Amino acid sequence: MEIITKIADLQQKMSSARIQGKRVGLLPTMGALHEGHITLARTCVDANDCSVVSVFVNPTQFNDKNDLLLYPRTLDKDCALLDEVGVTYVFAPSVEEIYPEEDTRVFHLGSVAEVMEGKYRPGHFNGVAQIVSRLFDIVKPDNAYFGEKDFQQIAVIKAMVKQLGMKVHIVACPIVREPDGLALSSRNVRLTPEQRKNAPKIAETLFKSRTFAQDHTVAETIKYVTDTIDAVPEMRVEYYEIVDGNNLLPVISWEDSEYIVGCITVFCGNVRLIDNISYKH
Repeated sequence: MEIITKIADLQQKMSSARIQGKRVGLLPTMGALHEGHITLARTCVDANDCSVVSVFVNPTQFNDKNDLLLYPRTLDKDCALLDEVGVTYVFAPSVEEIYPEEDTRVFHLGSVAEVMEGKYRPGHFNGVAQIVSRLFDIVKPDNAYFGEKDFQQIAVIKAMVKQLGMKVHIVACPIVREPDGLALSSRNVRLTPEQRKNAPKIAETLFKSRTFAQDHTVAETIKYVTDTIDAVPEMRVEYYEIVDGNNLLPVISWEDSEYIVGCITVFCGNVRLIDNISYKH
């Protein structure tokens, strides 16, 4: 495995790979890798001749500067894990390398970028579109891998790829969970022992809500999930929305769509955790 920090060096490697007819896979990450990322990396390695994992904490997608400062950075450990999996290249650029000047591009990606996270974290998805489009331009991958924990982010990236006419296949991979159900996240390390003990209640409640939903309305299901989680010490639901899985717009009835997903964000103390569950697909 080779660690590359300069765009020109990586582009040279990618050009060489393409000349040899190699299939290139890209996994964009912000580092602080956990088993969820490693599962994605394995999938990328297995399906491509050449695999690139980017490790870059992207400042333009943080609307909370404190969150940016607190985001864990563990590059040496990340590289050791990726080397074990058989990744070809780790791309770990500096902020100056990615943004030699300010990226002022504004993306208009429709409802998928405006609801839920888009509403509660203004500018977040524009920052995601900036960095992912930049990485796609640099690597020009055949396939790019994203975890379904960030369900809305995948919808946003697909909309961006379509809008920009990029020739990259977006591969969505299932959520990886701890044995107690908690969705793996780099932010989990910031939970206190007590918060970590309570955090699995999020997934537990979502799974129970599938059964609850069979005899209750969408509105009643939202209330059930929100009330159950809000009753747990130090936990507060920021939003729980049940949406059409294609356009992410809220559904009123279970009959409104053939693809229905519940998306949640919960503050566990000061740590913001996200998760989702499919009701119909």
